[in-house]
Amino acid sequence: TGKTFAAKRLAYSIMGIKDISRVMTIQFHQSYSYEDFIIGFRPTKDGFELKEGPFYSFCKKAELDIENNYYFIIDEINRGNLSKIFGELFMLIENDKRGSSLKLLYADEQFSIPENVYLIGMMNTADRSLAMLDYALRRRFAFYEFDPAFDSTGFNKYRLDKNNQKFDSLIDEIQLLNDEIADDETLGQGFRIGHSYFCTSSEVDDIWLKSVVDYEIIPLISEYWFDEPDKIAEWKDRLKEAIK
Repeated sequence: TGKTFAAKRLAYSIMGIKDISRVMTIQFHQSYSYEDFIIGFRPTKDGFELKEGPFYSFCKKAELDIENNYYFIIDEINRGNLSKIFGELFMLIENDKRGSSLKLLYADEQFSIPENVYLIGMMNTADRSLAMLDYALRRRFAFYEFDPAFDSTGFNKYRLDKNNQKFDSLIDEIQLLNDEIADDETLGQGFRIGHSYFCTSSEVDDIWLKSVVDYEIIPLISEYWFDEPDKIAEWKDRLKEAIK
């Protein structure tokens, strides 16, 4: 659904200016740690040295420019071990704890998160291989769900600009497919197919349409309904018919 794109645009819109120096984006993964994120000892050719992580450096930068807001964007926030990554900073990210200080694990200093630092986290709720978001972190964030935007003004304008009848037929089928995915008890709304699959700056021609259907959409629904071959076959035929 274009979460990363939207997160940056959200930051710029609140700023009122596109200032990339005040926005940082990172991505969590299962090996990400406190030492990567905040501060920790890292190996060098001569041994180990204390190195600052991106969040530490970002907060220090924002501290020197308190009149402007800074936005730290975390993609795939549910992919990391959040308790391990945030450590003692769990408390400091709360709105009413901004400016409060705690002693860092690896450094003999008091650290605080400035009031002008905002965190934007993104996650895929459909990722069943990962644990749900830590409740201790969940209550520190406001949540907004991104839906596929096939009916939005922007996407409808995009469809008109592409001016391709086969593309329009495919989108209509995808919306019906999303209805079935949402109604499926084993899947649900979080598994619906996003509009980003169909956004391109290239010309929408038969080759492009066939590529999206054969190599992106069909493999996805084949995984969704791996134990329902008849349903996969039905939708495979419907999608291919839409672009014929």
